[in-house]
Amino acid sequence: MKQVFGFMMILIAVPILWFVQKAIADEWQHADSFKHHISDAIELSSPPVDVPIVMKDRHGHIFAEEYVEWREPLPLSDIPLFVRQLFLESEDQGFFEHRGYDVAAIVRAFAVNAANDDVRQGASTITQQLVRMRFLSTDKTYERKVTELFYAAELEKQATKEAILEMYLNEMYFGNQVYGIGAASTYYFSKPLHELNEAEMAFIAAIPNNPSLYDPLEHFERTKQRQERLLSTLAKNGFLTAEEAAAFAALPIELQVKKKANQFPAYQTYVLAELSDLIAESEGLKDKIANVDSDAERAALLAQVKQRRDELVTKGMVIETALDPHKQRQDERTLSSLLKPANVQAGAAVIDNETREIVSLFGGSHYKKADFHRAFQAVRQPGSAIKPLLVYAPLFESGSYTENTLINSGNICIGSYCPTNIGGYVYGNVSVKEAFRHSHNTAAVRLLRTVGIEKAFGFLDPFAFQSVSTKDWTYAAALGGFSKGMTPLEMAGAYTSFIDGTFTPVHAIRAVKDKEGNVLYKWSDEQVEVWSPATVTKIRHLLSDVVLNGTGKGISYAFPYTGAKTGTTDHYKDLWVGGLNDNYTTAVWIGYDQPQSVKWLSDQKLHLRVFSALLRD
Repeated sequence: MKQVFGFMMILIAVPILWFVQKAIADEWQHADSFKHHISDAIELSSPPVDVPIVMKDRHGHIFAEEYVEWREPLPLSDIPLFVRQLFLESEDQGFFEHRGYDVAAIVRAFAVNAANDDVRQGASTITQQLVRMRFLSTDKTYERKVTELFYAAELEKQATKEAILEMYLNEMYFGNQVYGIGAASTYYFSKPLHELNEAEMAFIAAIPNNPSLYDPLEHFERTKQRQERLLSTLAKNGFLTAEEAAAFAALPIELQVKKKANQFPAYQTYVLAELSDLIAESEGLKDKIANVDSDAERAALLAQVKQRRDELVTKGMVIETALDPHKQRQDERTLSSLLKPANVQAGAAVIDNETREIVSLFGGSHYKKADFHRAFQAVRQPGSAIKPLLVYAPLFESGSYTENTLINSGNICIGSYCPTNIGGYVYGNVSVKEAFRHSHNTAAVRLLRTVGIEKAFGFLDPFAFQSVSTKDWTYAAALGGFSKGMTPLEMAGAYTSFIDGTFTPVHAIRAVKDKEGNVLYKWSDEQVEVWSPATVTKIRHLLSDVVLNGTGKGISYAFPYTGAKTGTTDHYKDLWVGGLNDNYTTAVWIGYDQPQSVKWLSDQKLHLRVFSALLRD
């Protein structure tokens, strides 16, 4: 009977054992697969975060910082031993012994939490905390905890203890969008970490345990109390004497919270735009972008530029610029006070004649960051301000014309195109100087035909006007009749060719450097000769005559030289002045964003007063 019973039990057990064996095999395969998944999932590269971009003016002073999160990563060697010990003693005393997790601590936490039917006590090592910050959520669930253990064990295999500690100290959250011990030091005390005393180090070390509860800006006393507990822990564990801990706790804590540098938004906005151009040129993408046939190809190339810029942002950078803070501040105040009429706007750029660098930019009245930037984004028809560049300088380059050569300024029709002079006046033979001084339209069109449209536009090539194309090759262009036009910054840059006949693309950025000071990008533009010395001399005489006797009368003349050319478009929708003195070259546009007549401002000579202000030191 017993044998029969035994035989029956074996028959029953066989399928059970088969199912158990299969389940174990499946579970083992799943665990092995999970192990490989975790190994593949953990990468030790820095997380994709934005490190601050710092902008400096020509004197080396910081005027702007671009960041959402304040970070200043430090190598472990630059983090004082005292700081490291604060976290090791308070967070993970067995850090250098365990393999990523502490079994004894886990058992204790499990017992406490089970007794309370809740998840109250943690047992996370520094490695687990780092894993949570980098790869996992902060949900207090047992499922997440188990995954965290696998990740921590794998991370310990891939990285040294020192590397893990360095990552941990640089990625902890210190409240107020501050990440890392180095950033906490400069944010809360405005000093680098190595300059803090022990009391200050312990104070900021108190924050990460609960950044909301121990926010020193909201709960200073709570943070101070935790600082004292940390010092007591160091004394209890023998790292400090009781007397040292008490002495450090007694030291005063005076916060000096960092204020985000955010001066001159018009200039810093342009610098970031120029940064993309500099990257595109340096990476060999600029010409490709300019010559692609399809929008899709252009979009793909622009995406490459953005990707490269994003890579730089994650590492942080310092952008050295040519900004003259005194002049930028002065120009902003003066132009804003002059642009009193409601909704009237202006865009302007000021360039240093000696260096060909942008020292000041006016993006518009009451400009705020991310607003439409009228200095480099407002493309407007230039009116007669284009005449020196497209008509008169090419004329002097093409023949034996002088300022005193007589030309016909009478009525003209070329096909159906019959331009007229301002006010409908009709003139006969006049000198080149007189036609230029009073901006005769009929003479300009006749002279453009003399030079030849294709040849004249060839002289504009070095200036690389972004919105000028072959469809603008018409006689109306002599009067500024372009399909789109150019920006004030482009116009100011082109006028620098009348300094000495040469042209170098104008820039705000001097150099882009990494946090260690190594140069990443720098412009390498070559100087191009555009006009002969004889042409430059003639154009400068004409520009000066405009200020003294012509349409620019009212501009403040700064000795020994000031020259300018004014421009208006049909129905006075745009007012322009471009010109230079011995120190600066500038161009200014005035009008409405939605074009309408500003003749009354022309009558008040507002554009001349604005131009005069821009040429002042």
